[in-house]
Amino acid sequence: MRVKCVICDIVEEIDDGSPQAKKLRNRRNTMHMCTTCTERITLRTKERKATGNFQLYRESKTDEPLI
Repeated sequence: MRVKCVICDIVEEIDDGSPQAKKLRNRRNTMHMCTTCTERITLRTKERKATGNFQLYRESKTDEPLI
């Protein structure tokens, strides 16, 4: 299966039977990133986390026993 990276527009070939290919086929809005872009984003995110200025906004989950 041929896929295109959403960031750098490089076309890659991935195995048709891989879980990533199945995910891309079944969910059309799922985006593909090449390995170099994934590594670059991961590295920069870890660097930002190390500075202490990085905040990850997550929803606060509340347990309501009546619902």
